[in-house]
Amino acid sequence: MLLGLSVSILMLFSGKVAGISGTIAGLLNPKKNDSSWRATFLAGMVLSLFLVKPLGFDLPDVSNNSLALVCFAGLLVGFGTRLGNGCTSGHGIAGLGRFSKRSLAATITFMATAMVVVFIVRHIGG
Repeated sequence: MLLGLSVSILMLFSGKVAGISGTIAGLLNPKKNDSSWRATFLAGMVLSLFLVKPLGFDLPDVSNNSLALVCFAGLLVGFGTRLGNGCTSGHGIAGLGRFSKRSLAATITFMATAMVVVFIVRHIGG
């Protein structure tokens, strides 16, 4: 809910789209007068963990996974966001909220792929 609220507020008051991959990409390749909102948005996302932790929410524990596997997965996610011209939050939250046809197609693709992967892992892969 906090992510949806923050995306809506950013769009209403500044006209900016808040997809996480685009926000981070803008920090890595900054334009003049465009970094402060990005840094604030990302800091708010990180700090929100401390707001919801007392309510029983936690980040997934990945400490049992190999560092190489986690890094490889991160690279695949980065490649996918470049290939899809945005991430799940950008397309699924901000894009669908703007009635973007491209975001609708991307979100359907994300969800269908996730369903296939879950099916394979649970029923075929063991």
